[in-house]
Formats: sequence, C-alpha cells, structure tokens
Amino acid sequence: MEAPQKKRSVVQRFLDWVEKVGNKLPHPVFVFIFLSLITIIVSEIVYRAGVTVDFFDAKANEQTSIQAVSLMNPEGLRYIFNSATSNFTGFAPMGTVLVTMLGVGVAEWSGMIGSALRKLISKVPHSLLTMVIVFAGIISNIASDAGYVVVVPLGAIMFAGARRHPIAGLAAAFAGVSGGFSANLLFGPTDALLSGITNAALQAAGNPYEVAITSNWYFLIVSTIFLTIVGTLITEKVVEPHLGDYHGDFEEHEAEELTIQEEKGLSRAGWTLLISLIVTFVLVNPWFGPLQEIDPETGEKTLQPFMNTGILFLVFLLFSVPGVVYGKTTGKINSSFDIVEAMTEGMRSMSGFIVMAFFASQLIAYFSHTNLGIILASTGAEFLKARNISGIPLIIAFILFSAFINLFIGSASAKWAILAPIFVPMFIAINLSPEMTQMAYRVADSSTNIISPLMNYFAMILVFMQRYDKKSGIGTLISTMLPYSMAFLIFWTILLLIWYSLNLPLGPGAPVTLSMVRSLLIYM
Repeated sequence: MEAPQKKRSVVQRFLDWVEKVGNKLPHPVFVFIFLSLITIIVSEIVYRAGVTVDFFDAKANEQTSIQAVSLMNPEGLRYIFNSATSNFTGFAPMGTVLVTMLGVGVAEWSGMIGSALRKLISKVPHSLLTMVIVFAGIISNIASDAGYVVVVPLGAIMFAGARRHPIAGLAAAFAGVSGGFSANLLFGPTDALLSGITNAALQAAGNPYEVAITSNWYFLIVSTIFLTIVGTLITEKVVEPHLGDYHGDFEEHEAEELTIQEEKGLSRAGWTLLISLIVTFVLVNPWFGPLQEIDPETGEKTLQPFMNTGILFLVFLLFSVPGVVYGKTTGKINSSFDIVEAMTEGMRSMSGFIVMAFFASQLIAYFSHTNLGIILASTGAEFLKARNISGIPLIIAFILFSAFINLFIGSASAKWAILAPIFVPMFIAINLSPEMTQMAYRVADSSTNIISPLMNYFAMILVFMQRYDKKSGIGTLISTMLPYSMAFLIFWTILLLIWYSLNLPLGPGAPVTLSMVRSLLIYM
C-alpha cells in the first residue's frame, strides 16, 4: 500500500505555480530573444512619445538629460547588427566564467575538488552544511564575481555528496553569493565603489560631508551573520521541502574513504595553495607589493584594479596549480597533454552557458542602449520624491522601489549613480545620514538579484541547475530563489529599521541620523 502523499503548504503550492508558469515558457534562449524583441518595440514607443528625463549622474559628475533611443530606425538597426559581437564578447560574466573555469577545470579533472569535498563533508557536521555554504557564498564577494563560478557549483556538489538535493545546495550558495552581495565581514570593492558615488552626489549638491569606505562596516558584519541564519532556515524549511526527493545519481558524489595517494595529493596541494597565498600576499602588500598601483587622482596606493579584474587570474592560478600538483601525485596527470585536456573539459562544460550568454548579452545591451532602465529609475525616483512621506515609511518605500528597479538594471553602481544625487540630499533634509541612505539602497539591490533574468549571471546559474535537472527552466530557478529574495528583503529591511530605531552607528563614525545642527551645517 502506497504511503499517502504529504500535503503541501500554501507557500509550496505557490512556488509550484510559479515554477509551472515559468517553465511553460520556451527554452531560456528564446525567452531572451522574445524579451529583446519587446525591448526593441517598447524603445520605439517611448521614443515616439518624446519621453525625456533630467537627472544628475553622480558617476559622470554632471547634469544629464536623456530620452529613449529607438532600435527600430536605421541607426538602431545598425546598432543591433554592428554591436552583436561586441555585446557578446564584452558580456561581463564571459571573462569571469571562462578564465575561472580554466583553473577549476584542472582542479576538477584531476580529482582534487572531489577529494577535497569528500574530506570536507566527512569533517563538517551535516547539521552545519547549509550554514557553511550560505556563509561561504556571502563572504566570497570579497573576491569580486568569482563566487558565482566557484561557490555556486560547489554548493550543489557538497549537497549531493551529503545525499541531499543538489539544487538546494546550489540555491543556498547562490543566495549567499548574490542575495547577500552587500554583506561581508570585510569591506571591499563594492564599498569603495558605492561610497565614491555617494561622495560625488554630496559634492554635486554642495555638501562637504564625506562618506568613508567603512561607512557600512558594522552593519555589514551583523548582516553576514543574520543572512547566514535566514538563508539556512529558508533552505531547510522552505526550498528543500519544495524540491522534494532527488532522483539523480548520488553515487558519483559518495563520500568514500580517501586512498593513501589521494591523501598525499591533498596534502601537497594544500601546501602548494599555502605557498601561493604567501606569494600573493607579497605581491599585494601595501608597503612594497608590485600589484599596488598609484591612483592618478589621489596619489595613493590602491589595489582596486587588481581586485576588479586581476583577482580572476589569481583564482585561475589558485585552482590550476594545486590541481596539477594533486594530479601529478595521484597519477591522473602525467604530461602537458593531460593539463590541456583538463582545461578543455572545463570549457566543454560551459558550452551551454556560452550559447545562452550570446542572447542574454543582447537583451542586457539593448536595455542599456535604449535608456529604458534609466528612464524607469529616474521617473520612479522623482515620483517618490514628490510624495509627502518621511522617516520609516520613506525608507521602506525607497527600499521597495530600489528592489523593483534592480530587476531591470543589473549594475549596482549604475543604479546608484542615478539614485544617489536624488535621494542622498533628500534624505539629509529629513535627518537621515548619507550612510543610512546608501545602506538602504544596498539592502534592496542585493535582495532581488537572484530573481532577475537581467542579472548578468542568471543564465550561468540556470546552466548549473540543468546539470542536475535537465527540465529546469527560468520558472524553476525563479521559484527556487523567490523565498530567499522575499525573506532577505523583508528581514534585512526589518534589521535595518531596528538599527535605525536604536540609532546605532552603521560603521566607524557613520550615524544613521544627523542632528538638526549637523544637517544645517551640511547644507551650508
């Protein structure tokens, strides 16, 4: 007699509906094509309507007036044809994914990653596995976008190795990497980028106030712990039960005992990694590190260029070199041909992503070129500015608005460059500090990354998911990530409002509110 099926909760039935509707869409490639066609048509409609917006671009430090750019006139058609290749080759995730996967390919093909994960799974209690993966995803953003390529697939592999649904592991890692993008134990490139735009907006408004790179640090540390807990609970209480049983093959991920050669290989690879990290520290140290550059504007040493792009080559080396050492020790790698074969295999696994990336890159480029995202953001910002609300209701409205806009403009800096000149001075007028405004934006920006098809890495995550369920579509990914997005948005906002209510500093010397005297001085 068959056991009665467990009744699904309201949330699970809703997620089933989202998945069902989303997966009735055609293959994601054709979804991107369809959305590109809609963008082309809408650009013509908005262009003919003569919609124009005026705003101060904090990134360019100038007042700008723009209107929609049509893609249905001769100039637009030339752009569609002439930019197709550059849109694809300039697509941000391409370099990140391919360079990283060259190194990961060596480490995976040699067997190093599998052995390391088997050893890790045997050491990490199953009760802490989800928490470890979410936490690793959140702190990985210090290494720029490498977490998308490294942590997300590893999350799936580790769950499979523990005989849990691999897509739940992938989702937990993706939630940490992308949903928790604005949280960390350390401040990094994102902090420098956003605080720079905030300061440009203040200067443009004639305000001498200056926001430091550490302006949100205290809140980010607490957010890291907080989001790790929220992400863990959502994975285990909502997402994993929704996914149900995994019907794939767990055998390839079985945590078998390591052989003597594998243990020796891991030991040597570990020492190689340690030496590589020591060499890296020598190269980047602030005293004489050759990878430090002189900032032409400030004259001070900076690692920003390295953190933005150079770190990807470092990730390649940190995977490939220990991978070769491991392979040599175990006998899997015997010649240079084996190393090239390992890299080739890594690239082969990315073929589906490369196909999808071509069409995704066109959609994102069209949306940017037509100025539709900027028009939507600027118009919405002016609408909020005109509403007669203040305090907590305004903070909530601003967070919801920024979260919605994030579905259409993937770049955090691009959105902030538009919104900062409007909202930073506006919030100062109601006694909210620029640091508070910036943090409210970051909460919103991170929370909806994971459900936006326009997010640069969305197509790549979908390809990773299809490794475990070939029938997965956009609906599967969105329905899986929606609980994280909503939970992060709601609970992170509540945390920020509690922080605001208690008037706790967001970082060193970074208040959430400004005294009336200080506010007046800022405007003088």
